[in-house]
Parts: sequence; C-alpha cells; structure tokens
Amino acid sequence: MKQPQDTIISVEADQTSALRTVGILHSPYKEKFAVPRQPGLVTAARAELHLLGDCNREEILRGIEDFSHLWLLFIFHRVAAQGWKPTVRPPRLGGNKRLGVFATRSPFRPNPIGLSVVRNEGIENRDGQWLLHLSGADLVDGTPVVDIKPYVPYADAIADPSGGFTDTVAFDTVDVHFSEASRRQLDSLATGYPQLEQLIIQVLAQQPQPAYSVEQDNQQNSQRIYGMTLFDLNIRWRHGENRQEVVAIEQICRE
Repeated sequence: MKQPQDTIISVEADQTSALRTVGILHSPYKEKFAVPRQPGLVTAARAELHLLGDCNREEILRGIEDFSHLWLLFIFHRVAAQGWKPTVRPPRLGGNKRLGVFATRSPFRPNPIGLSVVRNEGIENRDGQWLLHLSGADLVDGTPVVDIKPYVPYADAIADPSGGFTDTVAFDTVDVHFSEASRRQLDSLATGYPQLEQLIIQVLAQQPQPAYSVEQDNQQNSQRIYGMTLFDLNIRWRHGENRQEVVAIEQICRE
C-alpha cells in the first residue's frame, strides 16, 4: 500500500499551508472492528510510529524522551470517503440516541481528524528509520499521523472536568475466558506475539461488538461467533452473560 507523504488536506482558510503526513502508525489492529473506542483502554497494545520524508531525522525528536505521554493528531483515513452527518449515534449510548457530532468522538466528522493521547515507550533508529514506540493507542494499522505534541500535565490535566453523557453511562467490562482449544493455540503462539494473551483479554473485555448484538446475545443465550484480526491472527469468540469466551486463535495464511 502506498503511504501518503505529501498534502492530505488543503487548509482553505490559509492557502499558504496544508496538512501533511509526518508518520505512519503501525498497530496490531488490522481492521476498524475491535479498535478500542478510546486511547489508554488497552495498555497491552504496542504500536510504532514511523517518521516519513524530511521528518525522518533525529533532531526532530530531540527532548521527546522526557515526556511520558504524547498527543497524536491523525486522519481517519479508512472512513474519510464515507462523508459525515451533523448527528451520530454514540456506541456508548447503545446506538439509541442521536447527538451532535461535535459532542462525540465519532470518526465521521466534517474534517476526518482524530486526537489520541498515548504512552511514550521510547525512540529507536532502525537502519535509518526513526520511530517512536507507543502503547495504549486506539488507531488502526497504517493510520497517517499529521502531528505529534507532548502531553503537558500542568495544562492538559483538568482538575474538575465534566464528561457529558460519558459521566452518566456506565462503561461495563466483562471477564474473558479461553476454551481449551484456544488456550493450546495461544500457548503455541506466545513466543512470537509478546503480551498476546493480555492484548486479547483487554480488547474483548471492552465488548467491541455492537451494543445491540450484546443485548440480543444476553436475551437469547446466543452462540453467535464473532471475529477480529490482531496482527496476522484471526481471533474468534462468543459472548455469554457478563463474559466473552475465545474459541479459536488462528494465523491467517497470506499468499
């Protein structure tokens, strides 16, 4: 896949400037489904941000190692072509209520720009490629990043904030279990995929499947099988009351 390195979005209010990709983020999330709904919820998710073009240089990162967390501004490149609407249905409200898009973090926005805070795990020069190691990212693999800013606690940490509807709607997590077959598969993959068990548990505990399907499964005792891709692995599971059970972990054959 060709990586964008030039202009992404022209800034109409100022014709002298434009957004450009400064780096590409690589994460375990190969598809939008199962990406955590917010950063920091899945700490076992490790990502790499590879700098591009004239941003791929040591001095541009000078001093960044002193900050524990970083802000990433990025493009929702997978959904940008789908357009936007002034109101959306937040998943946390079960898809039953519409709110203005500016009152949500929906990726379907007038400008498909996202903002995430991630943990800075260090810098590496890999054969001339400068990259940042990150954890807690909620970005799909291949996401174009347009800026990196340090998280500054004295200014960014608000003492007494109000979180709107997120203050009143419980964010429920569930227990995650492995079938005997999936446990054997997990054990056989452990050396090649560090923290794989923790990653699967943290992702599935957030109940990534749609809220309406969780409700249906609870009501009907459904044995429906869900699937997601992490790295090059197909993870399949089913939902039970207050639990998720992993039934298979299989490598995807790439031709």
